[in-house]
Amino acid sequence: MARFTEALARNLATLEQYVPIVARVHGGTHPEFHHVRRIFDALNEKIKAEGTNRPDLAAEFSELRKITQDYTVPGDVCETYAAVYNMLAELDEAYHA
Repeated sequence: MARFTEALARNLATLEQYVPIVARVHGGTHPEFHHVRRIFDALNEKIKAEGTNRPDLAAEFSELRKITQDYTVPGDVCETYAAVYNMLAELDEAYHA
């Protein structure tokens, strides 16, 4: 849990900023990102609702891996899009560690 907590501290605020922007900028050419945003929003709600307890996020991370093809960054996107996938992958890995 400590590793996941550290990953959240490093990434959550940035993800909260980046995910809506990436959805707006790339959603037209990458409609799957709208689904990523919905899952991230659900994941974020669970994290905040649990406070210091470990939230059950296994289903959300499983769905994110499917939608993103294991966080594979498309070749035609910006660095912010790539950063979102990298941060989500780091959270996923830390959650399952």
